[in-house]
Amino acid sequence: MFFKLAFRNIIAARKRSSVTLFLTSITTALLVFSSAWMDGSHFTMIQNAVEIYPGYIQITEKDFRANPSYDHLIFDASFIETKLAGNDAIANYAARFESFVLFSADEKAVGGMLAGIEPVREKHLSRLFSSLQEGEYLDGDDTNQLYIGSELAKRLQLEVGDEVAFIGNGADYSFAADNLIVKGVFQTGLFDFDASSAFVYKGYFDKIMAAENRATHFIVLPKKPGQAEQLAAAIAADLGGQYQSASWNQTMAALVKAMKLDSFFGYITLGIIFIVIFFVIMIYTLLAVFSRIHEIGILRAIGTTPQQILTQLVLESSMLAFISVVIGGLLGGILAYYFSIYPIVFSGMEEQFKQYGLAASEMPTAFMPLTILRDMTVMFVLSVLSTLYPIFMVNRFKPIEAIHHV
Repeated sequence: MFFKLAFRNIIAARKRSSVTLFLTSITTALLVFSSAWMDGSHFTMIQNAVEIYPGYIQITEKDFRANPSYDHLIFDASFIETKLAGNDAIANYAARFESFVLFSADEKAVGGMLAGIEPVREKHLSRLFSSLQEGEYLDGDDTNQLYIGSELAKRLQLEVGDEVAFIGNGADYSFAADNLIVKGVFQTGLFDFDASSAFVYKGYFDKIMAAENRATHFIVLPKKPGQAEQLAAAIAADLGGQYQSASWNQTMAALVKAMKLDSFFGYITLGIIFIVIFFVIMIYTLLAVFSRIHEIGILRAIGTTPQQILTQLVLESSMLAFISVVIGGLLGGILAYYFSIYPIVFSGMEEQFKQYGLAASEMPTAFMPLTILRDMTVMFVLSVLSTLYPIFMVNRFKPIEAIHHV
């Protein structure tokens, strides 16, 4: 009976019901989309930062991260190779050797990182290959061919085919130097990285730097990137105490903290939005319910109890809230899904995005059904709670007062 009465009241007051539906639906859609936008931006920043070069999992000698020197290298890279090859949870892996050297071209001299990589495997582990701007990517049989960051190339005034010398220390602390030919120039969009990094084939690097069977670290790509932390722990247990296996949560702790802080302030903003929405709906409901005081007074006069009126009004608000959040959730979900496939592009803002670790000015949303359901539930609860105070206020009127209320 209460359900039928509530439904008839909603239909009878079409204008009031339509305004309520519109307000709640729009706020639900905005809430769903803003959550998808915030989560999507965080995911994009982390994905770019991880996949451009650092990787999901890094394996090092146990003291290397605290003291990154040649005294704490991986001195038996073949042992690590054997262990990783037998792990079915790993999609790909590769050894790297990073060294800091002095590059010199004509009258220019710039310090930077020279790293030996395995070009074929590296295609699957980082975005170095896809970041090619000019020339060619490295091959597995290259000798003194250099793959250099665009900003570093500008600082040294180098182009593809130019010669550049480097001076540094080998893995045994011996003097190492050679002339390199620029084979390709890459641009990841991370200014600091592009301004300080260059790469050569690790086979050549090992010979010139006395680094055979040695590495500063290994990079591991899990088959399921979301389980990087669990896989890192399993690899660490398999390798023993001599080596350390760390997921991107540990190797990029500063970024993780920044994202958590940004999320904290983001949720504070959403909390403020919730409060505003709550009071907007409550004020509108207060006006709508007070316009029905005369009707409620008549119901009270013919014997309807305050509890029955409360039940009926709460049922009305619940039905309207449910319909509204479903409509708003669907609308916000459609927008979140669309912009997850076709990201919002901020053309002309590439330089500003580089400061935040983004390689492109595209910002997709995150389409996550569970998050959408969470936001819809929050809006439903807020909508129903916001009607309770006006309903209790009206229910306090005596029947004669309510009938004569203007």
